[in-house]
Amino acid sequence: MNVDICCGLNWGDEAKGKVIAHLAKTGKYQFVCRWAGGHNAGHTIYINNQKYKTHLIPCGIFYGVPSIIGPDCVIHQASFEKEIETLKSQGFNTNLIKISPKTQVITNPHIEEDKAQYQSQGSTSTGIAPCYRDKYARKGIQVKNIPFFDKFLWNEVLYGNVLCEGAQGFWLDINQGNYPYVTSSTTLPYGACSLGFPPQYIQTIYGVSKIYDTRAGIDPLFPENLLEDEELALIAEKGHEYGTTTGKKRKVNWLNLDKLIEAIRISGSTIIIMSKTDVLENVHLFKLFKENQLVTYASLLEMTTDIEYTIHFQCPMVRQVVFSNNVEHINGL
Repeated sequence: MNVDICCGLNWGDEAKGKVIAHLAKTGKYQFVCRWAGGHNAGHTIYINNQKYKTHLIPCGIFYGVPSIIGPDCVIHQASFEKEIETLKSQGFNTNLIKISPKTQVITNPHIEEDKAQYQSQGSTSTGIAPCYRDKYARKGIQVKNIPFFDKFLWNEVLYGNVLCEGAQGFWLDINQGNYPYVTSSTTLPYGACSLGFPPQYIQTIYGVSKIYDTRAGIDPLFPENLLEDEELALIAEKGHEYGTTTGKKRKVNWLNLDKLIEAIRISGSTIIIMSKTDVLENVHLFKLFKENQLVTYASLLEMTTDIEYTIHFQCPMVRQVVFSNNVEHINGL
């Protein structure tokens, strides 16, 4: 068994879904698995120019690959039912969707508590934090105790090649992020081992980053005045920066290369994919933060050359850096 993992290196919304979907359609994997989080996240992909969205269900569903929701995920029954019905109406085989019996259930009281207490921290009000709290207080409900989920339960072991699908991003991790403005689970690749395999089986970690930073929700690292910057507002407009699940406008800032390097190092990412390079090309703005200084470049090529050199120099485990919206440029795919 070999395991590949795709994770976000920023604050989510890095185009992981497009990378995961491309990997899933190669036919290489017997399973695509989600390891953490709930329907507070989401992926947007395009198949034959048709737009599709998922929130909790892994992207393998779009390519006939068994799609597993792991034990460190959390699930809300009504939201899951809605997602299932949408996928059915679009012609996808929802019999491929399975859930670990140990996955925790988000209840309606969890959602009401989330709305009342956690919005000041940028919560999506989907019940995530209260559900994880109850899990670790050992008073949560597992899906194996809810008859509705019986037909989805996955009691087998993973075998063959497995693709692990990350949700959200590195800097939303409960341990690494700007606490308490974080999510309530681990977004880092090591969390994928909760699916039931040892780390020795991990072959490739695809780390996905935008070429500029975005953040949905509240975070002092992304102050409100970013919305007033004309150049950043232009990037937001051209990049269609709205959350897949929340629909909220994202705050945009120049890429923080130092934080990206730290995320690559800690996550152990071996192939780096930098998305949305076309957005900067369209607006002809090429800037990033490096060593706490804002650096301006004359062209996209000059900027990407510096990024690639810096990543390879500081992160020797990285095998390849790809600057493209076309993930087919990744070697070996």
